[in-house]
Parts: sequence; structure tokens; C-alpha cells
Amino acid sequence: MTPVLLGLGANIGDRRQTIRAALDGLAPFARISAVSALYETAPMYVTDQESFINICAVVETDLAPRELLHAVKALERALGRMPSRRFGPRQIDIDIIMYGDAEIAEDDLQIPHPRVLERAFVLVPAVDVAADWIHPVAGRTIRGLAADLGESPDVVCVGDAASLLTVPV
Repeated sequence: MTPVLLGLGANIGDRRQTIRAALDGLAPFARISAVSALYETAPMYVTDQESFINICAVVETDLAPRELLHAVKALERALGRMPSRRFGPRQIDIDIIMYGDAEIAEDDLQIPHPRVLERAFVLVPAVDVAADWIHPVAGRTIRGLAADLGESPDVVCVGDAASLLTVPV
């Protein structure tokens, strides 16, 4: 089993319920070992949209990286994600942030996630569950990378994501 750091976010509809359904939907292919708190976050890049609920989860999987990508994209579609503009509103977004210590650079699969170093909405929740995980490219811990971003006033803790789990970790 390989440890994987996932980032999950939603800003359409019942965001908490969507995150809950996404966590439940991981069960066929990944075992959740930790979930962060829930964070309400301002949209980044395209700011004319509703705020997001974001979390990070550490899971363990036997799937290879590409198989995992296909599985999370299928889960997104099953939860109602529709094609939309880049960085626009979405029912659910599930990103593979890190896959063990793998480095993959392909057109449609980049691990670690290529924009994680600039995203407080990922790094702040990731500190909750993977603070000492070392980013394989940057060579720094998640905690250190989050600290590099400084204060993150647009990332506000709004609850306990563990309460959303059907099966406690």
C-alpha cells in the first residue's frame, strides 16, 4: 500500500455533503488513514465564484498513480462534476497532491501536484495530516512549505472533517 496525500474541494451545492460523499466514495480503492479539518477558502485564480470547502486526506492504496487518477476522476463524475472553465466553480475536485515520494511529469499526470507550493488552501489542511511529509521536489516538509506562504487569512478552519466519515479512522 502506498501513502497518498489527496486534496478535496467543493464550492457548488452542499459543500460538506459533497466532501462526505467523496470521502465515502474513496472506499473501493483507498483506505483513509487521516483527514484534516474542514477549511473555508477563498477561490484562487478565478475569484468571481463562491468560497470552497477544502480538506486534505491521507489514504493508502494499491493502485498505481495513473489508475488512482482514473479512479478519482470517475468518482468526481459520479458526484456530479461537469466540465467547466479552468479554475472555475466545481461540484467536487479531488487532486493527487503526493503519491509516496514519487515524481511523475506527464501531460495529464503531475506528481507532486505542480501548484501545491503556492496553494494555502492545500498546504494549511495538509499540515493537519502530513506536516512532516517531505515534498520530493522541494525537499522540504509540508509544514515548512506552508510556513513559507506566511499568514493565510483566506483559509479558515470551520469544522472537523473526521465527523463526516462514515467509518472513523
